[in-house]
Amino acid sequence: MSTEHTSGRRDRLTRWRLVLGSEAAEGLGEGIEGGIALGGDDAQRDQALSALYGDSRDRRGGLGGSAPKVARWLGDIRTYFPSSVVQVMQADAMDRLGLHQLLLEPELMESVQPDIGLVSTLMGLGRVIPERSRETARAVVRTVTDQLEERLRARTVQAVTGALNRAARTRRPKPADIDWRRTIAANLKNYLPEHRTVVPERLVGYARRTTQVERHVILCIDQSGSMAESVVYSSVFGAVLASLRSVATSLVAFDTEIVDLTDEIDDPVDVLFGVQLGGGTDINRALAYCQGLVQQPADTVLVLISDLFEGGIAEEMVRRARELVDAGVTVVALLALSDSGAPAYDAEHAAALAAVGVPAFACTPDLFPDLMAAAIERRDINAWAASNDLVVSG
Repeated sequence: MSTEHTSGRRDRLTRWRLVLGSEAAEGLGEGIEGGIALGGDDAQRDQALSALYGDSRDRRGGLGGSAPKVARWLGDIRTYFPSSVVQVMQADAMDRLGLHQLLLEPELMESVQPDIGLVSTLMGLGRVIPERSRETARAVVRTVTDQLEERLRARTVQAVTGALNRAARTRRPKPADIDWRRTIAANLKNYLPEHRTVVPERLVGYARRTTQVERHVILCIDQSGSMAESVVYSSVFGAVLASLRSVATSLVAFDTEIVDLTDEIDDPVDVLFGVQLGGGTDINRALAYCQGLVQQPADTVLVLISDLFEGGIAEEMVRRARELVDAGVTVVALLALSDSGAPAYDAEHAAALAAVGVPAFACTPDLFPDLMAAAIERRDINAWAASNDLVVSG
């Protein structure tokens, strides 16, 4: 039997193995040297199929603690299957996860505690949720985002406005704008005991308050399936930052494509239903888009929220990050913005970004306001992260 014929037979049997599940592996492998062993993408496809259908292809799943894994699964299937197959699997997931019944029966929905895991699942299934169930789904998402905003708004506003005020200090203030307490503290070394006075070598004050934009914050969010929780928190922080008149906020979501959701930033629910949790990632392309949004580099903070598993050209991604830093933009790479502990990420890419001046670390939502304050004041982000026991790559 020719090698070409054997290879063709193996390919056909591999497809049947994926359809029938692991129980069929032994029978299908008869007569094939080494049997039908799955590797690479085929192994990933089999895992995605088993997660939904089970090895026997009739297992039924559920919600509960598995919801975060479901969100990642929704991203995986877009990586390993064509769109026509993805649509079928998503529709099956609606039934097998109990979501179809959940969304159609309000009394059943009332028995479920909405959380980030459920929101992540609804985001991933957004395109196949029945029209009559969409309002129920949006209500669930709004419940969660409202709770998060209530928890995070006050601290974020306080941290960011305080940082803007401190950053607005000038060393040559007008007489009415001199902050005498800080001026005296800054000039204590010039105290003259014989005259019992301080010679103010340097004046500290505040610039006059204006309603003009003082900082541009760009949130660049990886919407691959593994980043679902980070996407939820980013949408909430985006809405809070957008409510501050002194901050212009842009929100960009990406996988292999780019979606500018700045026009929807005021409403986290609109943002979350505007993303599509996916599998591929092109960080370089996303940075190129954000680079085009920068008008005043020294007043711009770019937060890249990604696990850095780059599907594009990694060297170009690092080069573009260096260009942004060299131009004066404050760039930070958050490997995760979540409460879920240490994330999986590409350590090599994180180290490469750190080497060109882009600190890379994971951050909890409770620390994010302080991170934004440090970035706005152009403090040493590496030092800030270290002081908060955050592991910095590089």
